Amino acid sequence: MRTFLIDTDTASDDAVALIMALRCPQIRVAAITVVAGNVPVTQATSNALFTAELCGSDVPVYTGAAGPLVRKLNLADWFHGNDGLGDHGYAPAKKRAESAHAVDIILETVRGNPGLEIVTLGPLTNIATALLREPSLAANVRRCVIMGGAPCCIGNVTPAAEFNIWVDPEAARVVFRSGMPIEMVGWHLCRGEAVLDQSDIDRVLALANPLAEFVIRCNSIAADSLFRQTGEVGICLPDPVCMGIALDPALCASSTSHYIEIETHSELTRGMTLVDQLNVAGDPRNRDIWAETIARQPGRVHVCWTLDVPRWKQLLFSSLA
Repeated sequence: MRTFLIDTDTASDDAVALIMALRCPQIRVAAITVVAGNVPVTQATSNALFTAELCGSDVPVYTGAAGPLVRKLNLADWFHGNDGLGDHGYAPAKKRAESAHAVDIILETVRGNPGLEIVTLGPLTNIATALLREPSLAANVRRCVIMGGAPCCIGNVTPAAEFNIWVDPEAARVVFRSGMPIEMVGWHLCRGEAVLDQSDIDRVLALANPLAEFVIRCNSIAADSLFRQTGEVGICLPDPVCMGIALDPALCASSTSHYIEIETHSELTRGMTLVDQLNVAGDPRNRDIWAETIARQPGRVHVCWTLDVPRWKQLLFSSLA
């Protein structure tokens, strides 16, 4: 049995990712920690509780950071709806969040679960805060699978940046420099053939159960937003792609390891995940500033470049059956 801690800014695609983890018999979700991002942290917490209850799970849910480390919070309610779940008026869950703060629980859960795997679905504020408080946390995590970044430099919030990293780039920099064994699942992986088309949507709805209906309905506004943003028709699911790779690493069809820096100063390229794709660490032709960046990073980041789309979709469908 593998143990996950999931950190999420729960909106429509996060909810689908949570369902995948909570429905997987090989996974024990020790805790869900919540961060502000797609929606305010109180709404994101409510959405996590609702999703867990829909799955029949009693997993504890903990509220965390209400905003980035040093910046004003920017939301994605324009993409997911005001409540993050498509504005369909879902009733709040009966269960309430636990009283402890998410950061305290992250530290406690890592200490108490050797070999823990962390899956992050939102801005990295909670994880960075935990690392700043206790840097040794990094050495005690077996995997940290991050939905975030745009290694191909096609962003979804600016041309250079993906939303989760852009919201709190300072936190992302802390995490990427921490030495944790990071697997970066960028936004590019959820596009193209990975988008649920009408036949995929029909297949999910044909399951005719509350989970399947919820997955499609809660992404209704997100589907409209995707079309306005990219021209793609269907439902785009970045967080479930990340969760799929966390559950089944073989879904990452190709990957390489690189040094990565996070841009925090420029407003034009804020949150850019700058990937050293030449793998020339230590080459004297590197500029001094990049050599200093490499010196600050204990190890490289595992970047997933391509996704086994049919296998991922099958995992998604089976988790809803």
